Amino acid sequence: MSVRDRVEEIYKQVLDRNAGEPEFHQAVAEVFESLRVVVDVQPEYADAGLIDRLCEPERQIIFRVPWTADNGQVHVNRGFRVQYSSVLGPYKGGLRFHPSVNLGIVKFLGFEQIFKNALTGLPIGGGKGGSDFDPKGRSDAEIMRFCQSFMTELHRHVGEYTDVPAGDIGVGGREIGYLFGQYKRLTNSYESGVLTGKGITWGGSQVRREATGYGVAYFVAEMLKASRNGLADKKVVVSGSGNVAIYAIEKVQQLGGIPIACSDSSGYVVDEKGIDLDLLKEIKEVRRGRISEYADKVQHATFVESGSIWDVPCDVALPCATQNELGEDGAKALVKNGVIAVAEGANMPTTPQGIQVFRSAGISFAPGKAANAGGVATSALEMQQNASRDSWSFEYTDERLAAIMRGIHQRTIDTADQYGLKGDYVHGANIAGFVKVANAMISLGVI
Repeated sequence: MSVRDRVEEIYKQVLDRNAGEPEFHQAVAEVFESLRVVVDVQPEYADAGLIDRLCEPERQIIFRVPWTADNGQVHVNRGFRVQYSSVLGPYKGGLRFHPSVNLGIVKFLGFEQIFKNALTGLPIGGGKGGSDFDPKGRSDAEIMRFCQSFMTELHRHVGEYTDVPAGDIGVGGREIGYLFGQYKRLTNSYESGVLTGKGITWGGSQVRREATGYGVAYFVAEMLKASRNGLADKKVVVSGSGNVAIYAIEKVQQLGGIPIACSDSSGYVVDEKGIDLDLLKEIKEVRRGRISEYADKVQHATFVESGSIWDVPCDVALPCATQNELGEDGAKALVKNGVIAVAEGANMPTTPQGIQVFRSAGISFAPGKAANAGGVATSALEMQQNASRDSWSFEYTDERLAAIMRGIHQRTIDTADQYGLKGDYVHGANIAGFVKVANAMISLGVI
């Protein structure tokens, strides 16, 4: 059997053993496309069951989460933690609270996290978790009771040298606080390194809230620099209006770009003069309102209830909302309207068909495992501060983040060049992450 045939056999086994998990299949397929390039040059990576082991999580934990609503009704949700790979360090990855969460979603996120974390150059493994609990419309007291119940089970499986969760969709500073409080209560210890995304006054890091958005802006600025363009005066469309989108907009503005559109589940708003960041923060972070309120306040802005944000002409597109939000039609519209760079701020927001449109058109396209690694990188910086009982300034932490994102960009393009794939960020990121993890796995033996 040829080396390529062996890789195809492993891929088929992964699909058969993980039936009904399309997002996980999609994430694996993207990495395997790059592995076919690697094994042609280094066939040893297809031996010793290395790829087989990499596709199978080290541990999958599923548990019941009972909690009581304010009206006394008892609800039961399902909790997940997939501890995917600890070969480079403790499992590291966020918790997502959203009705769409299931085992396949968590596995896809955890699989992506392995390579994303490896690209940062920091000693962290890959994992992910969450629940199908929906925090929308719930009171603070209900969310607290849910988080306490969730952590009552999860605390058995996490620790600063074992597994370090953080936030994700539906899990922000409030939820991390409730989770940490319950962990502290159950363990009778102030193990601040067990969770990241904590409040600044009790062990958190400066820039953590901004990190993913800042990181994607830093990364796309490096992409444009490498292609002899620059971010200054470029029109930028950012999907979403949550944490990642807001701080991508903020850093893009600081770097000289002009964010002109953002969105939420109700539609999108276009402001050709540039998004008013203070107003956007007031609407989404303070009042938790709808994006349509922006157009109500700004006369020259337009709110579009139907249609696609990707129809808005721009130079740069940053999908920052959720998985598979940017499909083939959206990609074609962006290419037709002259987009020159796309960088993923969310996890796997572009469909395979959309990615193919960009690559066929020669558009610079950066996958999330490279472009949105700023969040987990700053989480690792938070872990460093916790371990040394230290606290860094905003400016210093931001400088560290910028340096890490420059390093990821350089590592990605250097790896693409090494394998004869100049300018291919997808293959560059997948291969660079894989090679680092694979070499560590070989060193540690069959475990």
